[in-house]
Amino acid sequence: MALFEYFPNYVWNLSLSIAIQSGAEQGEIIDMSKPLLAKAEAGEDAGTGEFLLEWVKKADTLCELAAADEAKGRFISASDKLRRASLYLFTAERMQGHGHPGRTKTYARALDCFDKYVRFGNENCERVEIPYDGKVLPALFTRAQGVDGSAPCVVFLNGLDSCKELLYWTWLPQELARRGVSCLCVDQPGTGESIRLQGLSSRFDTEAYGSTLYEFAAAHPDVDPNRIGISGISLGGYYVPRIAAHEPRFASGSVWGANHNWAEVQQKRMRREGENPVPHYWKHVWWVFGATDQDDFLEKTKGMNLTGQMEKIKMPFLVTHGESDRQIDVEYAHQSFNQLTNSARRELKLFTTKEGGIEHCGADNMAYGRHYHADWFAETL
Repeated sequence: MALFEYFPNYVWNLSLSIAIQSGAEQGEIIDMSKPLLAKAEAGEDAGTGEFLLEWVKKADTLCELAAADEAKGRFISASDKLRRASLYLFTAERMQGHGHPGRTKTYARALDCFDKYVRFGNENCERVEIPYDGKVLPALFTRAQGVDGSAPCVVFLNGLDSCKELLYWTWLPQELARRGVSCLCVDQPGTGESIRLQGLSSRFDTEAYGSTLYEFAAAHPDVDPNRIGISGISLGGYYVPRIAAHEPRFASGSVWGANHNWAEVQQKRMRREGENPVPHYWKHVWWVFGATDQDDFLEKTKGMNLTGQMEKIKMPFLVTHGESDRQIDVEYAHQSFNQLTNSARRELKLFTTKEGGIEHCGADNMAYGRHYHADWFAETL
């Protein structure tokens, strides 16, 4: 199993595949992608403005159709169209470089469509805000199903370029809920609303907000404070182990894609070794970490190496990785797992061609990943 490779470069194909895994319709993907094929041949950075225009055009159509449904009182039908409109807007915005004209408006529309999708469709998804550093970390809470009283909960963190809505559309929160576990998808500093609307940059010492996340979840009336787990996807494979190493009140942890030494990955990317996750990569990471230039960025991220941290984790901990990840070498998964020497229960799961999920964080097939992580937390919480 492999990534859906419609375009001649990895970065565009990654965005396309994430959208497919998140619930896009095949015909709509084709409609949006056909006019862009020639544009993609100019490289991963060129043509992203045209990408935005085509995907926004499809979202506009879906919003018009949803409005017609709404006028007839057909809210569930409207909800599904708004879901896809929101997804296409988030995808289009994610492809743009920092400061690109129209990016702010596109993101605001994506949030609005998502909110209507949740309300009209009566989704098991409640927006909450976590107080932090005089601001808030926006999050989405999905309640456990079939549980009387307090239930376990998993705090779920983004990677470098994701957002809480895309976390929701990994469908891990829904699989956790089916197993009696709640989920809190968080826009932590450097991601989603936290950076776009709150101005909160990412940081290497993620334990600075790890306890805040635990305490918010523990204070929720529907959550059992003794059964709270934490998980992260992509660069969350660095963020989460760092939190787990310093906040022992979390009862279990996992990473969907290891990221043991992200500082080293930056050195490799400067040598053009491995693939980038988004266009306009260097300006994107400067923005995420609040850096003024490359030297400042490298200084801010030089501590992003989990050697010396994994040994501090005592809770049960799962590391998963795709065996053919083209962004983060599978060797980093082995490094993280081998250093989990004090974990109460450690496990390494490499996804292979037999099952799928071999690309970065299962961009080729997320089904096995979400079930594996959901089962892990159902068992360890």
